[in-house]
Amino acid sequence: MIILGIDPGIAIVGYGVIEYTNSRFRALAYGAIRTPAHTPVEERLKTIHERLSEIIEKFSPDEFVVEELFFNSNTTTAIAVAEARGVILLTAAEHGLKINEYTPLQIKQSVVGYGKAEKAQVMLMVRTILNLKDAPKLDDTSDALAAAICHAHTSGSAVKQFYNLK
Repeated sequence: MIILGIDPGIAIVGYGVIEYTNSRFRALAYGAIRTPAHTPVEERLKTIHERLSEIIEKFSPDEFVVEELFFNSNTTTAIAVAEARGVILLTAAEHGLKINEYTPLQIKQSVVGYGKAEKAQVMLMVRTILNLKDAPKLDDTSDALAAAICHAHTSGSAVKQFYNLK
């Protein structure tokens, strides 16, 4: 199974493509879609759409995972990230992908074993689970890979099947 994980943002969209077969993980690609700060928002959203479409077309994922938004006190940033997330969801839907969503707490719990883990702990576990030489440089990329790992752990679980969760 090929899983594309996304950590949504307006300036940086982290992505991670992993292969999960017979309880083994392999990183296929990971990185970030970046949009310059002083670019009009519609251009930033268009860039996110185009780049994400390229990634989906290149890797043909079986599963699409996106981290749910965590709202902080900066309303302006939250709105921009929500707009980017909307474009991300639309792009996935355009490519016929079912959208799976997890909270940051669920992702950290699945990858680290503790829902309030620090960023450094998530990065270390992502590196370990995927057997990467180095941890991804950006938190956003690490979070996207963690989301994909979380889905791999969760998608076949008896709990998910019992409760028929998304």
